[in-house]
Amino acid sequence: CKICIKWQLVCSLINTNGFVATAEPVSESTYLGKMPPKFGMIAALEGDLDTSDGVGKVFFRQDSSPDALRRAAEHINRAFPEDDEVNPTNAVVVTWVDVATHEPQSRGDAVGKNRNTFQLVIASLETASYAILLYARDGIQFSSTPVKHSSAVMHAGFSKGSVRGYLFSSQGPYYRTTTDDETNSGLRGVWVYEIGTSPYFSNVAPGEVTDLPTESTPRESPERFDDTRGPAYTDGQQLVYPPYESEGEQIEVHPVQYQPHQPGNPEVVVVDDTDINVDVFSYNLGSCANNRHKCSQFADCKDYSSGYCCHCRPGFYGNGIQCLSEGKPQRINGKVNGNVYVGNSPSPVEFSSNDLHSYLVVNDGRSYVAISDITDTIGPSLLPLSAIGGVIGWAFALEQPGFKNGFSIIGGEFTRQAEVTFLPGNERLTITQEFKGIDEHDHLAMSTTLEGRIPEVPRGSTVQIDRYSEIYQMSLGCFSLITSSSTREYKVILPDGSTETRSYQWRQTITFQSCQHDESLRGVNPTQMLSVDQVFVMYDASNELIRFAMSNKIGDVNGGQPVENPCFTGRHGCDTNAVCRPGQGTQFTCECAVGFNGDGRTCYDIDECREDPQICGSHAICNNQPGTFRCECEDGYLFGSDGHTCIEANQPVDACEEGTHTCDIPERAQCSYTGGSSYICSCLPGFIGDGRICQDIDECQPGRCHQEAVCYNTEGSFTCQCRAGYYGDGFYCSPGKTKTRCETHRDSLLAVTEYGPRGPRPPVGQYIPTCDENGAYEPMQCHGSSGHCWCVDRNGQEIPGTRSGPGSRPSCIDHGGVPPPIGPTPRPDVHPLPAGTHLLFTQSGRIEHVPLEGYNMKKDDAKPVLHLPEKVIIGVAYDCVEKMVYWTEITSPSISKASIQGGEPIAVITSDLDSPEGIAIDHLGRTMFWTDSVKDRIEVASLDGSQRRVIIDSDLVNPRAIITDPPNGNLYWADWNRDAPKIETSYMDGSNRRVLVKDDLGLPNGLTYDFQSSLLCWADSWIAKLLRVYNRDAVVAVDHYTGKESDEFQPQKRTKLYGITTAYAQCPSGQNYCAVNNGGCTHLCLATPTGRSCKCPDNAASVGCVERDGGY
Repeated sequence: CKICIKWQLVCSLINTNGFVATAEPVSESTYLGKMPPKFGMIAALEGDLDTSDGVGKVFFRQDSSPDALRRAAEHINRAFPEDDEVNPTNAVVVTWVDVATHEPQSRGDAVGKNRNTFQLVIASLETASYAILLYARDGIQFSSTPVKHSSAVMHAGFSKGSVRGYLFSSQGPYYRTTTDDETNSGLRGVWVYEIGTSPYFSNVAPGEVTDLPTESTPRESPERFDDTRGPAYTDGQQLVYPPYESEGEQIEVHPVQYQPHQPGNPEVVVVDDTDINVDVFSYNLGSCANNRHKCSQFADCKDYSSGYCCHCRPGFYGNGIQCLSEGKPQRINGKVNGNVYVGNSPSPVEFSSNDLHSYLVVNDGRSYVAISDITDTIGPSLLPLSAIGGVIGWAFALEQPGFKNGFSIIGGEFTRQAEVTFLPGNERLTITQEFKGIDEHDHLAMSTTLEGRIPEVPRGSTVQIDRYSEIYQMSLGCFSLITSSSTREYKVILPDGSTETRSYQWRQTITFQSCQHDESLRGVNPTQMLSVDQVFVMYDASNELIRFAMSNKIGDVNGGQPVENPCFTGRHGCDTNAVCRPGQGTQFTCECAVGFNGDGRTCYDIDECREDPQICGSHAICNNQPGTFRCECEDGYLFGSDGHTCIEANQPVDACEEGTHTCDIPERAQCSYTGGSSYICSCLPGFIGDGRICQDIDECQPGRCHQEAVCYNTEGSFTCQCRAGYYGDGFYCSPGKTKTRCETHRDSLLAVTEYGPRGPRPPVGQYIPTCDENGAYEPMQCHGSSGHCWCVDRNGQEIPGTRSGPGSRPSCIDHGGVPPPIGPTPRPDVHPLPAGTHLLFTQSGRIEHVPLEGYNMKKDDAKPVLHLPEKVIIGVAYDCVEKMVYWTEITSPSISKASIQGGEPIAVITSDLDSPEGIAIDHLGRTMFWTDSVKDRIEVASLDGSQRRVIIDSDLVNPRAIITDPPNGNLYWADWNRDAPKIETSYMDGSNRRVLVKDDLGLPNGLTYDFQSSLLCWADSWIAKLLRVYNRDAVVAVDHYTGKESDEFQPQKRTKLYGITTAYAQCPSGQNYCAVNNGGCTHLCLATPTGRSCKCPDNAASVGCVERDGGY
């Protein structure tokens, strides 16, 4: 959300995404991850930030109090000590407090939110304006935010935006302020910039004091502009917030309530008066012109005087943001988590991502709900709680004349919390359900959490629930609510035939966000009654399933007139994919839902892709689905701004590499490629300017050199020389020391001097060596004028092959060390990879490969091996014998394979899998191993899917990555047990299991075994998050002998990478006992370091296998 204030005759808009704009941004998509923006901007720390969780807040005020202006003047004058003293006459203070990132949906690997706190002050006087940025050390906990399916580094800087020319517009100047320095104002965490007389930012000048006070200097106590919070910076320099009386009240910037997760059309508050007064606020929530894309594809956008709303078209129902076809059955999928105590049990029954599936016959209001993996310790006791699925019945209840069901009113995004109190024991259970909207398959996604205690229902009992009704009361507002409460009775039929009548009290609250501009919603009767009958509850102990079924109608609380029309009673006989249209009296017609054909009694799906092959347009693939279809762009194309037309993906042009940029010469400026066709120009250290024009900074300020030294300014740098009779590096000088070889070399060159206004200066272009505190040559030497750097030995001689160009630095080691290898070149005991070797890696719906040439990635030849857009592919492995790629996927849990040379996917295992993740191949024994992170076990099978056997099923919490060492008969795997993470090993038959690593682990993944060096390597995603490493979505090459990155490949599809493996052109050398004649085994042969184990599959009896101790 944004607030507009008048500042120097230009309207500035404060945005919760960490910036102040001088023009209205069209939408987030125009600037998130696409800096510089097309509009004028002061970016304090720009990214996709979230203030909707009640913790993060944004405050601002316009302040001309003496105290605020004094503090602004102190920062400015300290940052520009050579300029005339300035005294601002007005200040605008903006504070972002505890803001977090908008987190994308994940597979459950997310950890707690990090939060940032920072501040921007715009101080003005008649002739100039200044921006003061304050960053607290503990207040900056992340430096990148998610953007669509990737991440983007947060920006700080000044942009003029688009500049209109005579014929067309071009991007104006952009000054990015991100720097490795700790300050430019002489105070850590505080940056100051002169930004001109209006926010056009064409001549930004940074503060000139990048040094911090020395330890001997008395500590200052700078002050941050008060936002009523405590100290935000320690380390000896504390920002103090004294109380004060400001002329304007501190105002909180609130996020817009409608569409909270799509703040591209945030709230704008325009303040024309310089003295901020809430009485002059006016609101503008945007229009359909730039927000139509937020509506469903089956909805129309309508403008109102105060904003816009979305409305479903005829034949569809919903809230306009999400619309479903009338009459079409609906599916709901979700997970159940939590802990529930049964009776007096001291230990809870844990729900850990138990599957919940629901099917609704919308045209008669019948709902079916099933929850899996319910053990008999709790299954019978859950039978009274048909209300777990009650809200589903309410959302899709059969509508009586003049009334609407839940989805028609609020759509598919809402939160429901219910409190259940059982009588007479007062056991309490909390049910929290979050409905997350319609996915690409038109299925509604939800999650359920159960916490508390329920009374026990004995095993073998059944439960009977009679018809009941509930009154739903709706209250509209910024935070809209629907509430209901009731007391419900149920009968327990015990195994001996006796019955007990029990009851519980029920109270629930449904929170949602509605469009406040549409008066038609206020015409909906706020009080409605849900009538539920034909309630059926059953626990299936053999399949560990609990099932609920019920018929639901929504109507008048007073019952109303008896309705006989079959459309309202549900007894119409229309097809399940049809809508019942009432006529006069008991007359009605059946009409097939949109996307179906037929007479209404029988309806058939329309294959839109076959009937109209061009329905998706050129360069698009059409996928038919029940009642609808889905378009997907071909490789190399993406959807245009209309969201429908596939356009060719623009090949990015790296102007920095091509040399077509407009930055200053390399000796003075650096060009940094930022993606697409964008780049940033920044002056090198020692120069000042906008990157396109850089001027030398005279660094010889008082205090730069020792008091017994003379400072000499050079192009882009400076040097310090001790006076006659003193010796040292110029930063420290002492009398009476014999000069070292480096000092003699340096001083001999400085002796050839010219004299300027600050004393002797070496000739322009002269290289001056640098010596360390002991007088020895620094390992890295640089030419002050050209910017070239190189490594030298202990005698100051250049080491061949180490010279680098301007803007980069070579990796030089101390003269006492051993030089590291340059790049990932193989050692004498490492054999080069054979020609035709590839890297395989998985993304959400595809497997790609990158050819290797030696140890280098041939990135231009990378291409997909397999494209399955409906799947979520996790693990990948390669069989070097048959040239087959194997993978796991969790959408419809399975293991499949395909030839790397092309061909259709072949399903290998499709049953008894919940979440298969890591997969590994024993190419010698012709077996495959995989982990299942829901079933918590490790299994093995032959490569055709037969001979399946569980080898590890105990003491596993969340097994992920797995690898094999076929010649030695070993397995290695990682367990993401957040309480006790570990890496384990065993023989391939599961014996000799032991923990290899358990200390200093977070979330180990990406296991790799180097059979040449016998090294086991892994990545740790938890440590990466602690270190705030941003998500690069890249394949990164690292030389493990030096620990340095040597290459990086960015896939065209920027989504999370899950698995990676090497596809060797030739199988690695080695043998094991199962490599010949299946080791003499009739079924499974599993290698060990000293032999092999012959094992039966789990279905031993059906395949005639008898296993004895140690084998068979």
